[in-house]
Amino acid sequence: MLEIGLTGGIGSGKSTVASLLVQRGALLVDADAIVRELQEPGSPVFEAMVERWGQDIVAGDGTLDRQAVADLVFGDPDELLALNAIVHPAVGDEMTRRRDALAGTDATVVLDIPLLVESGHEGYGGIVVVDVDPEMSVQRLVEHRGFDEEDVRQRIARQVSRSDRLAKADFVVSNSGTPEELEAEVDRCWAWIGTLERPQPGTPVRRIGSRAEKG
Repeated sequence: MLEIGLTGGIGSGKSTVASLLVQRGALLVDADAIVRELQEPGSPVFEAMVERWGQDIVAGDGTLDRQAVADLVFGDPDELLALNAIVHPAVGDEMTRRRDALAGTDATVVLDIPLLVESGHEGYGGIVVVDVDPEMSVQRLVEHRGFDEEDVRQRIARQVSRSDRLAKADFVVSNSGTPEELEAEVDRCWAWIGTLERPQPGTPVRRIGSRAEKG
């Protein structure tokens, strides 16, 4: 099993790149998707969060109000640590379980981890960074996803810098152009992945870090 770490800042188009790699034959383990699953109503993570912060973080339909959580924790380091203590171990366990299920195969597994650089990045077969100018990220999120501009800028400021992220990259996918140009970039990335040395069958799956907050 060859494991590729995939990361990028908010609004970089990382999820789109992950989907394009899946179309080319990769299998995906998506940290954000796992977080959402583990925060479903009735789950241990959901119940622990409600115990900590009360009904203010529960939306009218009974699901988690993610914006309310963000408003509570991202301006308070102690509350963010509390969130991480609840979410991170559960996400790490689930990611390890899913990767264990693929161990011993010859699969190419893309691990989509938004804060991969911040949470540790050793042991991957390669690290792919999806890169875009931060101003373009702001524009895309405001125009196409309805984000508040100031909120986007604050999220970007909380993340590792663009230069630090790029410094950890084994391969950079540029997403500053058209969808067609991104397809070509992903083709180039997939070809590069095909050149990487694959671990021997039976190589143990190591536990990897995960981060609950993507920006």
